Amino acid sequence: MLKQTLQQKLLQKLSPQQIQLMKLLQLPTVALEQRVKEELEGNPALDEGRERLEEEDDVDNHENEDSSEAMEEFDFSDYMDDDTPDYKYSISNKGRDDEDKDIPYSGGSTFHERLKAQISLQKLSEKERLIAEHLVGSLDDSGYLRRDLSSVEDDLAFTLNIMTSQEEIEQVLHYIQQLDPAGVGARDLQECLKIQIRRKNHERASVQIANKIIDSYFDEFTKKHYTKIIDRLEIENDTLKEAIDEILRLNPKPGNSMNSSGKAVQVVVPDFNLQIKDGEIDISLNGRNAPQLRVSNEYRGMIDHYQKSDKKSKTEKDAMTFVKQKLDSAKWFIDAIKQRQNTLLQTMITIADFQKEYFLEGDETKLKPMILKDIAERIEMDISTVSRVVNSKYVATPYGTFLLKSFFSESLSTEDGEEVSTREVKKILTDIIEGESKKKPFTDEKLSQMLRDKKYNIARRTVAKYREQLNIPVARLRKEL
Repeated sequence: MLKQTLQQKLLQKLSPQQIQLMKLLQLPTVALEQRVKEELEGNPALDEGRERLEEEDDVDNHENEDSSEAMEEFDFSDYMDDDTPDYKYSISNKGRDDEDKDIPYSGGSTFHERLKAQISLQKLSEKERLIAEHLVGSLDDSGYLRRDLSSVEDDLAFTLNIMTSQEEIEQVLHYIQQLDPAGVGARDLQECLKIQIRRKNHERASVQIANKIIDSYFDEFTKKHYTKIIDRLEIENDTLKEAIDEILRLNPKPGNSMNSSGKAVQVVVPDFNLQIKDGEIDISLNGRNAPQLRVSNEYRGMIDHYQKSDKKSKTEKDAMTFVKQKLDSAKWFIDAIKQRQNTLLQTMITIADFQKEYFLEGDETKLKPMILKDIAERIEMDISTVSRVVNSKYVATPYGTFLLKSFFSESLSTEDGEEVSTREVKKILTDIIEGESKKKPFTDEKLSQMLRDKKYNIARRTVAKYREQLNIPVARLRKEL
């Protein structure tokens, strides 16, 4: 049954301008430059360069007179589109909150292309060449073949109509494993290291031992059960150390060694510069964040000419609507850029003031617990605004270039009730592990006890969580001879 009801709702919606401002705010420096370039190309009412001062306008009166004369000859119909409606030239299959994500393209040949070039130099039959190219196309970015041969056999039959066998595929795979870089075409890490160690000089005793370890004692090696290896191979500690050094020099991801040259290199451009001058913190915004933009003088002239005109045709009125839209858009964009600059500087200055002790000395243990709410309350802005600023912005300091987000951390209470930053605890944890004996690394339980001795109440599972966040392996895997 249909029923009509009358409801009142209180909704808060962001205007399109506010949404665009939020997007501008979260852009890092390099992305902002691209955004400004796009706006300049899309809006003829927006120009590069600073606004002209009134004094300059007085000096250039003669030029303005010439401009006025030229404007009298201006025909608005030149700026009008044809009679085709605008909607036929536009699409509206995007929501207003959708972000444009450009896909970066990089030059140079890829890892797979280089392998295919090497295949063309091998003495293979046409069938073997097709199988080889299919196998190369199945390798992941690290250079491994993750698919089992039975699946590859099915792929060849259904996609290329090539009837073959797993034995024939494996034979072709051996050809691929002879290509450079050494180790490509392996199906697991052990096979990858085997391929590489076979190319070493086996006259050296260390290479012979390394080959035996990879071939017969790989599981013990990965678990660092060195005592078992020494007993079974009947070798000395030094001999094992030399063999392990040989293995560690091998590349566990051979595909990456060729892929890196084909990838676009992303350079971090700091959005802020922080310097210490006479014991005080000095912060400046990267100049590339403050583009010089102004409203086009020609478009202003069009408005003046229209207002002074006695007769206003429909064509001129339509043209003025177009010009006014472009002028409004240009003015809004300039204001949005200025607001972005002010918000960025205000946020960075507040962060530096909050963490003043750290920025003056560079000692990570001086970092205070700080969350987004702390900064948002100080600058009287929404937490989401602060989040947009810190998520993708970098600051160059005398101690290195850091992501603003890295200065935020939760708090932890010591035995004395003092609140300290979790980052401070992580720094102390890192220092303890760096100073441990690698022959007998500290377990998580031992690390927890050592932190408690320093009055940090941290459980073993919390130590394990911090260790994982710092990308530090467990004690067994930190062990060295």
